Amino acid sequence: MPGPRGPGEPRGPGERRPRGPRRWRRAAAAAVLLVQMLERAAFFGVAGNLVLYLNSEHLQWAGEQASRAALVFLGASYLLAPVGGWLADVYLGRFRAIVLSLLLYLLASGLLPATALADGRRSFCGEMPESRLEPACPSPGCTRPSPSPYCAPTLYVGLLLLALAASSVRSNLTSFGADQVMDLGRHANRRFFNWFYWSINVGAVLSLLVVAFIQQNISFLVGYSIPVGCVGLAFFIFLFATPIFITKPPTGSQVSSMLKLALQNCCPRLWCHHCARDPQGAQLLPDQRSHQPGPSPQEDIANFRVLVKLLPVMVTLVPYWMVYFQMQSTYVLQGLHLHIPNIFPDYPGNSSVVLGAQDSAYKIPEAWLLLANVVVVLILVPVKDHLLDPLLLRCKLLPSALQKMALGMFFGFASVIVAGFLEMKRLEYIHHNQTVSQQIGHNVYYAAPLSIWWQIPQYLLIGISEIFASIPGLEFAYSEAPRSMQGAIMGIFFCLSGVGSLLGSSLVALLSLPGGWLHCPMDHGNINNCQMDLYFFLLAGIQAATALLFMWIAGRYERAARNPASQSCLSRDRG
Repeated sequence: MPGPRGPGEPRGPGERRPRGPRRWRRAAAAAVLLVQMLERAAFFGVAGNLVLYLNSEHLQWAGEQASRAALVFLGASYLLAPVGGWLADVYLGRFRAIVLSLLLYLLASGLLPATALADGRRSFCGEMPESRLEPACPSPGCTRPSPSPYCAPTLYVGLLLLALAASSVRSNLTSFGADQVMDLGRHANRRFFNWFYWSINVGAVLSLLVVAFIQQNISFLVGYSIPVGCVGLAFFIFLFATPIFITKPPTGSQVSSMLKLALQNCCPRLWCHHCARDPQGAQLLPDQRSHQPGPSPQEDIANFRVLVKLLPVMVTLVPYWMVYFQMQSTYVLQGLHLHIPNIFPDYPGNSSVVLGAQDSAYKIPEAWLLLANVVVVLILVPVKDHLLDPLLLRCKLLPSALQKMALGMFFGFASVIVAGFLEMKRLEYIHHNQTVSQQIGHNVYYAAPLSIWWQIPQYLLIGISEIFASIPGLEFAYSEAPRSMQGAIMGIFFCLSGVGSLLGSSLVALLSLPGGWLHCPMDHGNINNCQMDLYFFLLAGIQAATALLFMWIAGRYERAARNPASQSCLSRDRG
């Protein structure tokens, strides 16, 4: 199998490598980092207040419906990551895949500000149906189904297209940026990935500080127009920097080989039937396959065996992602029903008499609590990299990537437990009729007189869990993958994180059925008649059980890796 080409080797057919001083390589990398920062700012600008937007007077979705849509969007933005990578590998190349993805991103993100306008909603969704008067319940325990959310088909299609574009950018921009610095020395990639991760969080900070405030306190039209502008600027910068980019043509994908091997090992009868219909395409041995570039059949088989060993480890991380994505869905919904303090409480223009609500000064955006997660990552990653890890390494106590992932699961478990106890306390106030009516945008929420700052511990814990589960998870997937499958396995890693978000959404949908803990159709966006504390504790139980399973699987994996015969086999697989 051909390895990566060095700086002095001739370029492949279709590859464009601009010649110039080293500063042009740095300029190309800086352009990629700027595009990534703007794209992340746009993504968090869409996702940060999506629950609040769907819950607003414009659309009037129920709380569980809005939370489910946010989980679907977040899950799809990860679940679809292999699609963009596969299209780039087989047909488009990374450069064209990124250009087309940013164009789709620009078109799909324009749907949200369009639906924030009354004329736009009528054009895309039709008129909002009138609420029907229904007879009273014949019995005290009867339940009514939640009404269908207004404009759901249009918004779901737009959000899924947006998720496809975001996932394609995510799966291709990282490796495209690394291509730009490959000639700058062996430490250039490490430094690029450090700055790449930093740019993601800088984009998130800018979006949550500015865009979330505008959406919650001024206008969703203006707030959702800013992400459109960010994507448009990113698209322009990427095209403007085209002359200094290193671009590579599509090189093919191993997906078909992996599927053939999976079919051969799992369903031998079906494989024999396939061989009888297509004997030439089913050959796997070197003397039976025509010579072609790419991995040999023996390498396909070795790579498939490595994939079979890696998948159980990555699959048992899925419940962690169910917990992780709560911070952008149910945590937001919980925060809207806690007392949110005002900004500029004495500002004379901030008064309201709507439904007798308290004065509606500019509220601290609920999405700002996501900054607790972002800031803890920005602070602790350098501390861990420069202080903690070297100290543990000198003491020979540095844990493996799998041990760090298990520790991250513990912090995720602690986060959702804290959220559950906070929800229990919130519901105690609600059941004793101790509520505070607060206006957020044009909506009135009946909140418990508990400050929203009580949510900070659960956001901090989920941020710490990200350092120990997500980052070592990426390290594990990249370092353990064979060289020819690193892109595919990274795509699988992102895909499985999306599976976790979608499973969380499915669990919310299941518990929102009549009789479920999250079934409260009479609340119209409020969750005061739901039992979301039980949902959090259920997630904690699922996380605890799968963490034990993960530790058992990880222990077996590490024992096998310490086996000398296994180590020599794996080293050959990784080239």
